Amino acid sequence: MNLKKKDVLRLRVEGMTDLGFGVARQEGFVIFLSGCVPGDEVEGEIIKVTASYAVARVMTFLLRSPLRTEGRCELSACHSCAYKEISYEEELRRKWEGVREDFRKAGLPEVEVLPPVGSPKVCGYRNKAQYPVARLADGCYRIGFYAPKSHRVTEAAACPLAPAVFSEILGELRAFFAEKELSVYDEESGKGLLRHIYLRRGEVSGEILLTLVVNGKRVDGEEELVRRLTARFPEIVGILLNINRENTNVILGKDYRLLWGKDYLTDTLAGVRLRLSAPAFYQVNHDAAELLYRKAKELAAPTGRELLLDLFCGVGSIGLSMAREVREMIGVEIVPEAVECAKINAKENGVENAAFYVGDAAETESLLKNAERERGEAILPDIVILDPPRAGCDERLIRFVASLSPEKIVYISCNPKTLARDCALFRTLGYTAGAAAPFDLFPATGHVESVVRLERQIQQ
Repeated sequence: MNLKKKDVLRLRVEGMTDLGFGVARQEGFVIFLSGCVPGDEVEGEIIKVTASYAVARVMTFLLRSPLRTEGRCELSACHSCAYKEISYEEELRRKWEGVREDFRKAGLPEVEVLPPVGSPKVCGYRNKAQYPVARLADGCYRIGFYAPKSHRVTEAAACPLAPAVFSEILGELRAFFAEKELSVYDEESGKGLLRHIYLRRGEVSGEILLTLVVNGKRVDGEEELVRRLTARFPEIVGILLNINRENTNVILGKDYRLLWGKDYLTDTLAGVRLRLSAPAFYQVNHDAAELLYRKAKELAAPTGRELLLDLFCGVGSIGLSMAREVREMIGVEIVPEAVECAKINAKENGVENAAFYVGDAAETESLLKNAERERGEAILPDIVILDPPRAGCDERLIRFVASLSPEKIVYISCNPKTLARDCALFRTLGYTAGAAAPFDLFPATGHVESVVRLERQIQQ
């Protein structure tokens, strides 16, 4: 089709991506539209054309889809949430179909995908948020999220997915930044101070840890900032500076400086009291994670005799929730601060049969050899827990885990595409996937968590 910029077309939206773009077709050519849902009919202007697709902006809604809903979010400028325009029931249906499609595409159509378990809360559920900071030409500060596929900050300090207290803290910070006229980091020049505001909150404890990510070693008026924040927000237990002077998309640098209080917060998940440092991984939706971990334990089905190997263990939350039902557990995590927290968490929960090691899970083979030398015996797990980042597991790791011949592998994933891909590889190595169980830990967004048990097939 011969499309060009500024062409105006009447388009009917037929589909929707997990980034929140409506999908229309004109003579078979795909056109993406922001802010549209299936069933919308619009008049759209073409703003980008490539060899395989085009992008259009909506000029006029000619017909609004019955799938649309009102009231999920009032932040019209923010496009971070894929599904804020549709009902939660429709969102869950789409996520369900998305996971099923990912398994079909991976060559595993026989894997049953159970209906998604919805989140107990669809607003205010996020216990962690990282907000980039921008300064506008008029000197005002914008605090929010990056627009899709860009580093343009959209205002979202009042995001309804986060607790209301986050918005109040951001308001106090915004006022402080303006009074001190603090500079904001510029990616092109590498100059400027403020980069991100990072907030974490314990759902059970209510404790809040605040980290300012800066391109420097200090912030003007640090003592005043501490006084103001702690006076107004007694739930804040620690305030840190994270120093990131690298020209990188990675949010957090390696070095921290404690301005006040503790460099960690505490919370309780799946019956385990946890200490959480700023860089340590922790599920962002506490109540939905409780349901997910309960399912993971059900799939692991420990009997008290097993050695459990927990890879990508973070602060030990999953492994420690099962530790009393196994003979021994071993955790592996690449973030040293998380491993220190995991060791403390084991001690504070009275768990004496757990050991944790620092290392890249992809290098588990060499890591376990070091651990085996310390122990004086081989590590042959009966159960392996995998909870990797969105990229999934390295192929070497999958082959190594399979070579250990655990009876069961419980694979937790925030990306059904890489989960299905890795399950397909495990199948070639003698492991069969049971039913996939999606859990919606990320309402309004295009993400969904899933858990699968892979069982070793006994050779007859």
